[in-house]
Amino acid sequence: MPQPVPNPAIRPAILLEDPRMIVASKPAGIVTEPGLGHRDDSLMNGLFALYARDLAPLGEPRDWGLVHRLDRDASGAVVVARDAASYDRLRAQFAGRTVGKRYLTLVEGRPPTKNGEITLPIEEARRGDMKVALVRRGGGGPAVEHAITRWRTLGTGHGRTLLEVDLETGRLHQIRAHMAELGCPVVNDRVYRVDLPPNTSRPPKGRAPQPIALHAWTISFDHPETGARTSVTDPLPPFLTELLRSAGIASPPAPQPAS
Repeated sequence: MPQPVPNPAIRPAILLEDPRMIVASKPAGIVTEPGLGHRDDSLMNGLFALYARDLAPLGEPRDWGLVHRLDRDASGAVVVARDAASYDRLRAQFAGRTVGKRYLTLVEGRPPTKNGEITLPIEEARRGDMKVALVRRGGGGPAVEHAITRWRTLGTGHGRTLLEVDLETGRLHQIRAHMAELGCPVVNDRVYRVDLPPNTSRPPKGRAPQPIALHAWTISFDHPETGARTSVTDPLPPFLTELLRSAGIASPPAPQPAS
């Protein structure tokens, strides 16, 4: 990733801030990091406007402090380290799969069971200028990766279901691809659709896509300095609250910490 250009117009909510790290709330429709077509309008551009003194010295090898990423169309909590030692310790937890990640998603229809698990592997592929996830029921090339998604039903209404989702793995578009494979695509998803062909065309710069109903709700990890288990929750964004209201589904209570 190129060094982010500070952009004070990008003003993410800060969910946790201490001398070692930041947890920011990424809005839907904003990319996590700068890249092609998004040189100055990513979450990291906004964080550089606030924390460049800490993040710039981390350099490109440590992604300027960015520990993990979220899809552009999704919203939720993103962890950013403020020093090299904290970055290394947090990244080791992601690599070791000791970070708890809990999502909320509103899907069309209902999964086959109220609570369940899907373990079909995922392969990354390129369609035009977009990477997509292909669910593989058997075989596949060397890019096929193990993927486990667990869900729990929180409510249903008007042909839609609110799910709490835990990921044991973190593959590209994993929740979106797995839910579509179950016949329950995420509400407003343009790519992983059951009855329509995938739409992989990107909207023009400056025109945000319609947010998908997928929110990184809670993230839990060992604090990079103290080692204490730390859990951060990002409240539901207004668009998702409105989708739940229109479906007649109550907003969920505050979650238990993700393991």
